[in-house]
Amino acid sequence: MRNKIIELLETLKFQGMAMALESQIALAEKGAAAQEIIYNLLREELRFRQERGMQNRLRNAKMPWDWTLNSFPFKKQPDVNKNQIMALSGLDFLQRGENIIFQGKTGVGKSGLAVGILRQALISGFRGKFYDVQHLLDDLYASLADRSTTKLLNALCRYDILLLDELGYLTLNMEQMNAFFKLMKERYEAGKSTIITTNLEPEDWYNLLKPKDMVDALLDRLYHRCVVIKIDGLSLRDASSH
Repeated sequence: MRNKIIELLETLKFQGMAMALESQIALAEKGAAAQEIIYNLLREELRFRQERGMQNRLRNAKMPWDWTLNSFPFKKQPDVNKNQIMALSGLDFLQRGENIIFQGKTGVGKSGLAVGILRQALISGFRGKFYDVQHLLDDLYASLADRSTTKLLNALCRYDILLLDELGYLTLNMEQMNAFFKLMKERYEAGKSTIITTNLEPEDWYNLLKPKDMVDALLDRLYHRCVVIKIDGLSLRDASSH
């Protein structure tokens, strides 16, 4: 009978229950109530699925670093308000559909903070993805060739949180600009949050993107519901060398 139960659990893909079965049979043999055994098995199945879901979200987000907010060197970057960052890690901004823009020179910790917040969101059950901005633009451009742009935009708009890293002085063609404008417009209208790290001031966006009226609309949507964190401190790479 034990083998038959294990076989059924495996067929049904109840892996959490299967792993807990032996310990629960031992409890039953000691006289534990049937309700307790059933509860324990269901609890283990839920725990297993939640853990597997979190691992899947972390893997699918394609984050290039294992950084967390706990590992961020706040003491080396006093220009960053730790209390503000930890408040953001509570993720209320996702419920409000707010964006976050980390602005500052190279090396000040923008990406580290952004990845830390994204990781916290993934652990908490939200779906998200990391994108180097140049890779995003390349993917959008490639999607034009096989006419899969709508499918790609729909997929990107389903993420609760999207991290666009290193928006800087890139070379874009008009098709890439249009696809990027469309992505940001649709995420704004869907009330989805986007984190952007950039070394650009808002006025510099006009040197990167064209035409002006579309940039106006983009910035208006981006900054409408937005937390801007400007980091003027020294590069953490310089700080770590001293």
